[in-house]
Amino acid sequence: MTPAEPVQETFVSFGEEVAAEGEQRQLTYGSYLRLEQLLSAQHLESEPPAHDELLFITVHQVYELWFQQLLHEVEAVRDALAAGGERVWWARHLLDRVHVIERVLVQQVDVLETMTPQDFLEFRQRLAPASGFQSVQFRELEFLSGAKDPGYLDRFRGITAAERERLDRRLAEPSLWEVFVDLVAARGLPVEDDAALTASLRTVAHDRGTHGDLWALAEALVLHDELAAAWRARHVVMVERMIGGRSGTGGSTGATYLRSRLDLKYYPVLWELRSAL
Repeated sequence: MTPAEPVQETFVSFGEEVAAEGEQRQLTYGSYLRLEQLLSAQHLESEPPAHDELLFITVHQVYELWFQQLLHEVEAVRDALAAGGERVWWARHLLDRVHVIERVLVQQVDVLETMTPQDFLEFRQRLAPASGFQSVQFRELEFLSGAKDPGYLDRFRGITAAERERLDRRLAEPSLWEVFVDLVAARGLPVEDDAALTASLRTVAHDRGTHGDLWALAEALVLHDELAAAWRARHVVMVERMIGGRSGTGGSTGATYLRSRLDLKYYPVLWELRSAL
């Protein structure tokens, strides 16, 4: 045996080991999407298991995934508007995506309504005191859009310190509406109060040759507001269909509370502008 042979044998063995490690680390569809964790995150509370509880959990988990995506997009819209200039186009593009996702949210209620009231009642009491009212991401989205209400922080129950910190941060940081108003001001238009802002927006509306991008943004914000309202309206009808006038599992007044939220508007100035055009 020549001295070179053991060296070659060692090299081949090392190469095979590296190849084996490479195969173990190879990215797959399942590992990229973390499917093992994702598909094991549905834990039923009912015993014996109620057939429709899996549907209920899945639909609400999907909602939270979409809320996460909407927060990602709306944050990017806000930051692009704050940057101004060429980034305004990017903000407008992302708002189109926000609108499409929000239409999906409205349509997703149809899936939940394939569950009958009787089937929901099989496991509903197991949900207490959890409630959709505790969706931190949904409230973040409202705050980030412009509907900042510090009073909600006093009404939340069962949220963690980290979740409370996120909500506090959303209240403190600029909203989508605030950066839009700043953008109007950057064009040299008065914004010191609602009357001045409305007058400036009338100028924008009637001089689209100069302010066409601002008007398009204003209309995109109105559509964002409209689709959020459409989801709330669709949601309350679904709740009434499922539980009628019962109280919510978290202690709220159920559909009565949800109906009290139907008049919420992110951008009341933009809606009132219609009467001033």
